[in-house]
Amino acid sequence: MSLTPRLDIRQSQSLVMTPQLQQAIKLLALSNLEIEGFIAEEVERNPLLEAGIEGSAPPAPEVPEERASADTLISGGGDAAEPAMDVDYATESHQQDSVSDGGAGMDGALGLTGGSGGGGALGEDAPGIDDFAAAGTNLADHLLAQAGTAFGPAEMALAAHLIDQIDEAGYLSVGLLEVATRLNVPLARVEAALGVIQTFDPTGVGARDLAECIALQAREADRYDPCMAKLIANLDLLARGDLARLKRLCHVDDEDLADMIRELRGYDPKPGCRYGGEAVQTVVPDLFIAKTKAGWAIEINAATLPRVLVNRSYYHELSAGPQDKASKAWLSECLASANWLVKALDQRQRTIVKVATEIVKQQEQFFLHGVSALRPLTLARVAEQIEMHESTVSRVTSNKYLSCARGVFELKYFFTSAIASADGGDAVSALAVKNAIRGLIEGEGAKILSDDTLVERLNAKGFDIARRTVAKYREALGIGSSVQRRRARVLEG
Repeated sequence: MSLTPRLDIRQSQSLVMTPQLQQAIKLLALSNLEIEGFIAEEVERNPLLEAGIEGSAPPAPEVPEERASADTLISGGGDAAEPAMDVDYATESHQQDSVSDGGAGMDGALGLTGGSGGGGALGEDAPGIDDFAAAGTNLADHLLAQAGTAFGPAEMALAAHLIDQIDEAGYLSVGLLEVATRLNVPLARVEAALGVIQTFDPTGVGARDLAECIALQAREADRYDPCMAKLIANLDLLARGDLARLKRLCHVDDEDLADMIRELRGYDPKPGCRYGGEAVQTVVPDLFIAKTKAGWAIEINAATLPRVLVNRSYYHELSAGPQDKASKAWLSECLASANWLVKALDQRQRTIVKVATEIVKQQEQFFLHGVSALRPLTLARVAEQIEMHESTVSRVTSNKYLSCARGVFELKYFFTSAIASADGGDAVSALAVKNAIRGLIEGEGAKILSDDTLVERLNAKGFDIARRTVAKYREALGIGSSVQRRRARVLEG
């Protein structure tokens, strides 16, 4: 083997993703609301971009060479070296520019409005009811307002520190000795300050554990007698359902114990949750699914997706003026970026509709009959049917929600594992099995069903499932074992 230097020619192939293609793939995983933020940033950065509504495009003057190249890019005839993004334009006839578009849906269905008129209420920019909701007062502010009238200037700093250590549920999260050491004050002063805070609204705030929280509320209701004190001190026995021992400790009979338990159920174990916390965010669907006479209508929610326009008149105005080489290059880059964004967003919408259409085809029985008719489905199966890569389907179904007659569901909801059928028929969805387990337990009546009994009844329904799988699904549903449910039934009396 020679060690002398030499020149070799080698030929190899490699897949190179352009920055624009990488950005387009990233756009697939974003929800409509995230896309709205992305578009706002692009409009601010690119002077040739506008976020408008249908029919708001400015008149386009004659721009011979640049106009032709831009139109070619938008229509899909861009750089031949740029790989396609799993979109077949020849098979896509559905328009997603507006919720009220009259484009054909699945099986030739019309749009959700049944026509091609202007935008309806969903497309209007009217403020929602949440826009008028006032910001709620959090727990700390509520307590500090009461402390301002209950404490003098000398003790206010100590009270404010204690209030700062109270968590969202209303419990004091640190020990009093630690507070006294940290602030270098006597422990008695800290205990006295906490005692005052525990008289604030909501009742039970400032407690150090559940028993103290319940005791504070019982005192407020004038129900904290020795029997109730014993019951509150032995909440662990109540959780285990050991009623016989509780009766002996509290020196009460069955009727009195039942009355005390009903009293406990009326108390709030997390009083601080009445205040503060983040406002509940409503899920905004990215897709609308509706059944029509012609089939299923599937449309993008345009209410959360602004229409992006390329302002060609402004481009023509800028390009007609005097420019140096750097300005001309910058303007060309802005036009190319704007055209690419329009194309990428159009491809994204078509891809989402294409995936959603296949999901509706595969899970049509769910939309007609509910969870019990949900079929097993995998990303690979959908990708195979629509001739896309599985990773593309995964990105499309991430953070996307659809709205149908049965409610709002995440697209990932329709992908479930399979459970074999007991009679050798088609496999069933794991969600359908969970729904069957929930139905059996909710209708069990006075006789509590054990997991073995659930297995027998599920097998009778055609589900070939093991006992450990039933237990796993039951726990995933947040349902206790037969022993726990029996104890809860006894406590309910």
